[in-house]
Amino acid sequence: MTYSFLGPDPVEAQVQEMLARLAAGERPNQIERRQVDIKEEPGRRGTAGKILPGSARSEPAARYLAGEMACMANSLGGGAVVLGVADDGTRIGTDLDGEWLRHRIWQLTDGKLTIAVRVGDLDGTRILVLTTHEAIEPIRFEGKLKWRVNDNCVEVDPTSWHSGKLVRSGIDWSAQPAGHTLKDASAVAVALARRYLQAAGDEASLDLAAATDPDMLRRLGLATGDGRLTNAGSLLFVGTPEEGIDYIRRDYPGGDSANRIRSRRPLIEQVWEVDQASQASNRLIHVPEGFAHGQQRAIPGRAVREVIVNGVIHRDWLSPQPTTVEHVGDMLTVTSPGGFVGGITPDNIITHPPVPRYRSLAEAMATLRLGEREGIGVDRMVRDMLAIGRPEPEISEVPGPYVRVSLVGGDPDPQVIEFLASVEPTTAASDVDVLLLIDHLTKTGWVDTATAAPVLQRPLGEARTAIARLAATKSGRDAVIVTVKGTPAGQTDAYRLTDSARRRLTRRTSHLMTPEGRKTQLVSWATKRRRISSTEASDLTGVSIPYAGTLLTNMADEGILKPGRESRTGRGFYYVPAD
Repeated sequence: MTYSFLGPDPVEAQVQEMLARLAAGERPNQIERRQVDIKEEPGRRGTAGKILPGSARSEPAARYLAGEMACMANSLGGGAVVLGVADDGTRIGTDLDGEWLRHRIWQLTDGKLTIAVRVGDLDGTRILVLTTHEAIEPIRFEGKLKWRVNDNCVEVDPTSWHSGKLVRSGIDWSAQPAGHTLKDASAVAVALARRYLQAAGDEASLDLAAATDPDMLRRLGLATGDGRLTNAGSLLFVGTPEEGIDYIRRDYPGGDSANRIRSRRPLIEQVWEVDQASQASNRLIHVPEGFAHGQQRAIPGRAVREVIVNGVIHRDWLSPQPTTVEHVGDMLTVTSPGGFVGGITPDNIITHPPVPRYRSLAEAMATLRLGEREGIGVDRMVRDMLAIGRPEPEISEVPGPYVRVSLVGGDPDPQVIEFLASVEPTTAASDVDVLLLIDHLTKTGWVDTATAAPVLQRPLGEARTAIARLAATKSGRDAVIVTVKGTPAGQTDAYRLTDSARRRLTRRTSHLMTPEGRKTQLVSWATKRRRISSTEASDLTGVSIPYAGTLLTNMADEGILKPGRESRTGRGFYYVPAD
């Protein structure tokens, strides 16, 4: 059984977008999303890939699609399959009878899944669009329960599925009464809570720290009126049902364990002990150059604490698996059970409004200053890593499902630290959008609104505003970015680092001036902006206009580009991508 909702259907909006992009010539693997998959009909390929005639009924196709649609129904928001297009974009079409397919899928899922099937037309080719809403109860196919992780169907255990369903239904498990009472709270855990509140130092925190034990727990929202702890209170102050955190320290990959911490003690004690151990193993590095002179940690200390705390706040506490913290060399990886909830994905996690799995637990830890009620923890991790020249956190959802976050530490980059110390206004050095843009520019050489939007995880309008903030930023007397010359009227402006900024960040930008780096920039520009002139190429790569023309000619000879017009001469001549 599935349920519907009022208002415009977001799955249908995505289907229409995918169909429009297919009609425009884009390939399925370039445009598929978590909720919309594009498939060719199974069983239609013969030897050497020859396309075979279709039929109104195909059992292999029905069985395959039953599994795919059950997977979609088990996932957040349901989903759709566009049937009749190969991975390379070839229009194969389908002759399957929609009503027969709909009924057969219902049979194959034991009467639990009724989908919608409609006939569509794509460039004169008959296709089918199969859609389903989100399931109320888990739907198994051939004994397996699957849901979507990114754009793949993966097996999931029933506990994780039901946990996700509770969250989507608005039920906060952490706020429900537990079997423990106020008397069961650990004195050590209560003392640690007071320490965190006192360290915060603000009036409200100090006032809460001075309260009696029962009053403090009640004011944290962790106890009921009759003296029972909530599930969040039980986790934090009594103990976790299984090992809550499993911390392992290795000096290098494959090395022996130098430290191992795992227990079922109160969660607040586990967090404190793991935080202390990871900070003690966080290498202290002497930075000898210029303004950056001083000492820095291999991983910013605040980022270490944020990633550990996020790994216990947002995990699935109905799963018996621990949150694992692997500290190997200068890299810290936290893997927590339970996938993303509330529409959060790796592609929007920096800017998505906070959606706590367990609001009561999240709010209590925020009050204790262990987590962020405002949802800026990931934002701050990104900022702290980029501010010392380290990569932004690597965030992914992996089969299980689990959320994995890796902080790749190491020696800070003195040039980045010194450059950011020189920018005006000074707030720019703490602006995560500015830091992401500068990092992107050092890697790719240029940016415009369309390429900035996914980097910043913002809509086009907000990305445009962020670029404007960076354009208004200076390092000393020099601007940080400048518009790329040669952009024709009607195209949006694009930007590159100024020559001064490139020199000051030469360790990170020198690769752009190598032959391969120049070629990569030119291919990227031509592919994404759909044209490139010798003036644009010259300004991007720092070579003369005649030499830039030679580079473009060579790329045309290689089949990467082709002339914008047959004559290859004249004012305004440009190249376009060959594909």
